[in-house]
Amino acid sequence: MSIALANSGDMQLELIQPLNDAPSLYRDFLQTGAQGIQHLAYWTEDKFDEWKAQLVSEGFEEGHAGRIGSQGRFAHYINRVFPGTVIEISETSGAKGDRFKQIRAAARDWDGSQPIRKIVV
Repeated sequence: MSIALANSGDMQLELIQPLNDAPSLYRDFLQTGAQGIQHLAYWTEDKFDEWKAQLVSEGFEEGHAGRIGSQGRFAHYINRVFPGTVIEISETSGAKGDRFKQIRAAARDWDGSQPIRKIVV
């Protein structure tokens, strides 16, 4: 998977490109022929479990989940009643949150040079 991250103010944009046919919500989205926004994310430092419980109580099912670092949980939730609506909750404390702050600062302070910066995780 190849991912490009950019910020416009506090809003982060992700461009996500699956590089194989491994099962994922991204692959499923592309196979429908859809274009545009695949998911909308909400960031939290301390309400991940609360928001997860709320989404499940409202009929959302976990589509996939993972972790980046010790405090970087994320999960994508789908609602079968509203297909195509994917909500991500993302824990942004710890190293993951620090990385997102660095990306936001780099966008804010960008002088027009070096538009692409590689991040290896």
